[in-house]
Amino acid sequence: MGMIYHMLPRSVWADQRSDQPYVGDTLATEGFIHCTGDAGLLTQVANHFYRAMPDAFVVLAIDEDTVQAPVKWEEADGHLFPHIYGVLNLDAVRAVRPLLRNAAGEFLPFSPDENV
Repeated sequence: MGMIYHMLPRSVWADQRSDQPYVGDTLATEGFIHCTGDAGLLTQVANHFYRAMPDAFVVLAIDEDTVQAPVKWEEADGHLFPHIYGVLNLDAVRAVRPLLRNAAGEFLPFSPDENV
């Protein structure tokens, strides 16, 4: 396995309690937390679904092997995406990085190895 990535508004992550697991915004409505295993694909998804949102975003780098809930890789739009079927235990989050935008609001390519 390896790292998987989940993006969310920075304000939501700032409000995340350190003594509670992360629930995300789709667990209750879709039954899982959306992630991607491809950092390049993350930028495409961000620009497709979230470009119109003015919020600042961050990316959680998640160690898939440490996630306690089931992780299922499922096909959507011709790609395989990891979905976390339960809450995310915070000890699986290895890094939190900003997802930067240009002046037009377009998300810039995300590199999980950059120290920003």
